Amino acid sequence: MELDEIKRSMLNLLPNATLQLCCYTVVLIVSLMWLMRGTARVLRDSHWELTAKIPPGSRGLPLIGETLHFMAATSSSKGFYDFVHIRQLRYGNCFRTSIFGQTHVFVSSTESAKVVLNNELGKFTKRYIKSIAELVGNDSLLCASHQHHKLIRGRLINLFSTASISSFIKQFDQLIVTTLSGWEHKPTVVVLHEALELICKAMCKMLMSLESGDEVEMLQKDVAHVCEAMIAFPLRLPCTRFYRGLEARKRVMKMLEKKIEERRRGEAYHDDFLQHLLKDNDNACCDEVPPLTDAEIQDNILTMIIAGQDTTASAITWMVKYLDENQHVLHTLRAEQGRIAEKTSHTSSLTLDDLNEMPYASKVVKESLRMASIVAWLPRVALQDCEVQGFKIQKGWNINIDAKSIHLDPTLYNNPTMFIPSRFDGESKPNSFLAFGTGGRTCLGMNMAKAMMLVFLHRLITTYNWTVVNPDSSIEKWALFSRLKSGCPIHVSPIAKDAADA
Repeated sequence: MELDEIKRSMLNLLPNATLQLCCYTVVLIVSLMWLMRGTARVLRDSHWELTAKIPPGSRGLPLIGETLHFMAATSSSKGFYDFVHIRQLRYGNCFRTSIFGQTHVFVSSTESAKVVLNNELGKFTKRYIKSIAELVGNDSLLCASHQHHKLIRGRLINLFSTASISSFIKQFDQLIVTTLSGWEHKPTVVVLHEALELICKAMCKMLMSLESGDEVEMLQKDVAHVCEAMIAFPLRLPCTRFYRGLEARKRVMKMLEKKIEERRRGEAYHDDFLQHLLKDNDNACCDEVPPLTDAEIQDNILTMIIAGQDTTASAITWMVKYLDENQHVLHTLRAEQGRIAEKTSHTSSLTLDDLNEMPYASKVVKESLRMASIVAWLPRVALQDCEVQGFKIQKGWNINIDAKSIHLDPTLYNNPTMFIPSRFDGESKPNSFLAFGTGGRTCLGMNMAKAMMLVFLHRLITTYNWTVVNPDSSIEKWALFSRLKSGCPIHVSPIAKDAADA
């Protein structure tokens, strides 16, 4: 009897054992196919490299390349650009490496920037590393293919017209005045934190009339998680940085989907970016022009929040630090802004015409962007075998224009590590200033970003004196965009009070 029970038990286990064996076999086959594919690619690339003049560099370890070195730099106080800088010193201004299983070539000459970024022959298109594409979405302007990008850009560009920017300047100025009024009572103001919150509020209002404190705060946190995950190791495991970023993206997409549905049902109407996109979509259907899909709208609203909030807030933070370190520049700037303030009432909002009368402030903004190089490199991918800087580039290789190196090139800028706004008194050398890119992929919100920096600068300069508490220039870990680890804490004192005491 016991023998019969044992037989029955073994027969019951057979299906489970067979299923497990099948699963293990499938996993083993997939793993072997992946290894064979990777090995074949390595052998193919190695043969090609032996027979062609390719950029110097190292492939690193099999399959993973130099990814571990890249991640180590990303998690250091010097930031991920240190990975690039070390190899540039070793190999020169054109070198290759392997990151996340792909070959990357970094180039840092204005000639290469012209060829690659202007893309007159159609040999290149934009491509970020896979983790960034998954976080911002494949329909984002950052990741769209050449033709797809032209379509989306053509639908969005009218929303950045002079009239739209003029309207935004008024709203942003009012928000800044309100925000700065509370700084006087704070023992320490952390510029980065304040700027992130300020610009997030402004972008949410402009894009979709979102003004609820709780919703804006939640959105800001989710966008921060997305940004923190952009150059994290792409592991979809709970508690990893990349997983948190993906979950944050899902929440943002769900919120945007809800807003779109409300507009379509007529439950809400606002004169904002989202409403204009939906209205243009209706007109596009009538004109037989392909309308933007909901996915395209959602991905690009997220992209604009990230670009507007994270990059501009970082630039403002560096600008405040640079001005504190260069009092002679601050003195010249105060004189210019004082003249603007005399012409405008403190209670009236700044206008686009006012910003056009700030030539020195515009140079301060430009020099801050050059020095900080918030976006350190501009990524592209080769669509065909080609040649860059005399080196052979294989189809599918990533070509990264090293904007930071160009911005700090002593052959392009005298004393490049010094903060000298007057260096922009004349015309810059072609392709030497790449803060907003160049060519057909130039940043769509470039003029809006400049306007935000100028409005912030004017209100800060005419409201407060300040002193930076922590001058440390260490870079925040895991940040795709160059951000101060300290956030630039400052002590402020009202200018009117200082003058009275004097």
